[in-house]
Amino acid sequence: MSRAEQPSRRTVLAAAVAAAVAGGAVPATAEAAPGAGGGPADSDPVPGRQADYRAWTTFRDWHRGTARGARPVAGDRPGVVIGAPAGTADYTDPHTGRTATWEYATWTSPVHRLAVPATEVIASWNAHTPAGTWIQVELEGTYSDGTETPRYVMGRWAAGDGDQDIRRTSVDDQGDGRSSVWTDTFSIDDASTGLRLASYRLRLTLYRRPGTKATPTVWRLGAMGSDVPDRFTVPASTPGLARELRVPRYSQEIHKGQYPEYDNGGEAWCSPTSSQMIIEYWGGRLTEEQLAWVDPSYADPQVCHAARYTYDYQYAGCGNWPFNAAYAATFKDLQGVVTRLGSLTDLETLIAAGIPAITSQSFLAEELTGAGYGTSGHLMTVIGFTADGDVIANDPASDDNEAVRRVYKRREWENIWLRTKRYNANGKVVSGTGGVCYLYFPAHPGPRQRKALAAVGVR
Repeated sequence: MSRAEQPSRRTVLAAAVAAAVAGGAVPATAEAAPGAGGGPADSDPVPGRQADYRAWTTFRDWHRGTARGARPVAGDRPGVVIGAPAGTADYTDPHTGRTATWEYATWTSPVHRLAVPATEVIASWNAHTPAGTWIQVELEGTYSDGTETPRYVMGRWAAGDGDQDIRRTSVDDQGDGRSSVWTDTFSIDDASTGLRLASYRLRLTLYRRPGTKATPTVWRLGAMGSDVPDRFTVPASTPGLARELRVPRYSQEIHKGQYPEYDNGGEAWCSPTSSQMIIEYWGGRLTEEQLAWVDPSYADPQVCHAARYTYDYQYAGCGNWPFNAAYAATFKDLQGVVTRLGSLTDLETLIAAGIPAITSQSFLAEELTGAGYGTSGHLMTVIGFTADGDVIANDPASDDNEAVRRVYKRREWENIWLRTKRYNANGKVVSGTGGVCYLYFPAHPGPRQRKALAAVGVR
């Protein structure tokens, strides 16, 4: 996040969704695309929601998919791994120029018929990728008129960035003139036509160096589809909770100029800084060995680490939403998802169960009292509510760690987070994020946590 009210890359991408963009998805394997039409409905919606999040996480889920070389595994965290590879494929890493041959296996989800026919879809995943392994997530769907989308690459991801690893990356220039993928988001090009995504399936490809026994393990694969109407304002909610969670406080601003190769240094690190706060709230810690690469004169080296390992080499930034969720899930016993909430009441439900949330918003300085800046896109960590219902947020765009805890007026904060349209400093209509958030929570949530997550559509 930049303190200046300037267009961010994500805002430029979101604004461009209204334009039709020609282009094609380029899968890393030559396997024929599975059809996305037909199949049984596969949804368990929360009534009245404008978003539909579906994930595959259980041993039964993994058995319900179609596997080519992939094998479901049981245990404490059921998942899917490479069994007997389905074949090999060459991949030229666009960010290193290196071409390598990889063994691969695939797992394809059942068709999920959206309870909310969608204008946008964001996939997310949780995985372990040892050195020399990586995964690719693709989405293929059926439009509301019965025709099919291309198969879109939603991300190529590895936890590491060593010599044996690919560079984690989104894929640009994907579209068919009706829909496009903008970094991490599938979007209908012109929602005013009434066209929607009616159903989809996700395809997971697991890769490893030939001849090795190493394998990625994927524990969670899911996507959030939504159709949030255009709106400059949202109805006010009624305060219902007074509680504050003890979440670590980190400032991105103290990292200005540090490691500029990762999105120009700390000035743009709102997403990984927020991620690291919640990871540590849940007990996630980095070892001295993991942090040994960071200049020892830098404070809070774990924030530098989070920036490096959420960095999207194509987007050239640390704000790729599913990459942040995947980074969180590299910590023991943590899960991470990207979804969309509908109100501050949803956030209160989560906070009451001890679950903080990372929210995305954009605003002019005068629209959020006490912020002291305007932004075209910024992430904050919501940690609670005051007795008056105002929002308590750990805002990484603060001068130092002590200043990170902020209290923002409920009505102002609710509107800048949930609206989909706003006026920028030049009076131009631009987009808002409409309630997007990251949720990080234990691999085995307690009963109260499970109930709260289910109430906001996450299972």
